[in-house]
Amino acid sequence: MLSSKLLTLVMVVQPGKVLLGMKKRGFGAGKWNGFGGKVQPGETIEDAARRELHEESGLTVDALEKVGNIKFEFVGETQLLDVHIFRADAYNGQPTESEEMRPQWFECDKIPFSQMWADDILWFPLMLQKKKFVGYFKFQGHDVILSHKLEEVEEL
Repeated sequence: MLSSKLLTLVMVVQPGKVLLGMKKRGFGAGKWNGFGGKVQPGETIEDAARRELHEESGLTVDALEKVGNIKFEFVGETQLLDVHIFRADAYNGQPTESEEMRPQWFECDKIPFSQMWADDILWFPLMLQKKKFVGYFKFQGHDVILSHKLEEVEEL
């Protein structure tokens, strides 16, 4: 039986572009990703999303829209990653490099999927269209998807 680890991911979106961060260390280092991390004890999922976004990019947000929930299994690992994905269409501050992430804007037709987690190319179109989704991805290592399920839902 796999235990579950609660995580957040925030995608900052502006008309025609999305803010990604180059992960500089730790899990997923060397990949472009949204901003997020572990939910701490006593913290709500949304509070964790806001905190991680600020720690990693320097940005604060007034509103977060929950758009997705994806569970990730990694062969040989005992923890299932339960990732709650949020979209922010407005933000305060300037994207600023942190110890963990180097933020950069990408035009929506130039998103660097080849340098991202392999699942991103499958659910990004839903997120960009403000559609809600749930999914499950089983990975071998950090680059190979063995199986997956992804579906659009009315609400989360």
